[in-house]
Amino acid sequence: MSTDFSIRPVGIPAPVQIITTSNPAANEAVQTDLPVSQTVAAADTSAPVRNDLPNHENITRQVVFDQAAASFVFQVVNDKTDAVVNQFPDEAMLRRRAYFHALDMKSEPSRPLSTDLSA
Repeated sequence: MSTDFSIRPVGIPAPVQIITTSNPAANEAVQTDLPVSQTVAAADTSAPVRNDLPNHENITRQVVFDQAAASFVFQVVNDKTDAVVNQFPDEAMLRRRAYFHALDMKSEPSRPLSTDLSA
């Protein structure tokens, strides 16, 4: 089993809308190309973004089905303490889903179970 989840895009990318300026002088301006020695680019001084969790050797990922909320829960669990480090959806969302699921189950008319086995 893999130790990580990966999400890949499916389908074709959305079309990009081309935006024109409202200034006619900018629309009719001559496009210029500068020599490489005269170009200016902003330096990237920020630290690279890291998505990994600290102490990745002590964690496992698991998927649990919450019956009250009728939905899957994705969790990152610390192996040593069995504590949930991260979870999606969070507890508030699960409680909200469980509440609405209970309302849905209550509003459905109950069907009597058929005891006739010959059908």
